[in-house]
Amino acid sequence: MSAGFKLEGAMIPRRVKRMFDQRSEARSDAHKPATMEHGGRRHDVAIANISRSGAMVIFGGVPHIGDKVTLGVTGHGPLAGEVRWVRDGRVGVTFDAPLD
Repeated sequence: MSAGFKLEGAMIPRRVKRMFDQRSEARSDAHKPATMEHGGRRHDVAIANISRSGAMVIFGGVPHIGDKVTLGVTGHGPLAGEVRWVRDGRVGVTFDAPLD
């Protein structure tokens, strides 16, 4: 590892737009209100889409990649997960356990 380099879990900018959808599972558009616990606080958010293994959340804050969160989504119990990406007011969350 080069001197002075360290990965802090901060946002990594994407300079090139994704050209292919490489996701392995289908996502369903949700566009419904939810809550997200992050940093000891509960925030009102919206779920843009959801799959068995994760969700895209619309959130005005900027969590760090790797932060633990819990989503409260109608029809599901608390969904514990981890922030995988952050971009333009949207947050990608991977669930700790897949949805049934």
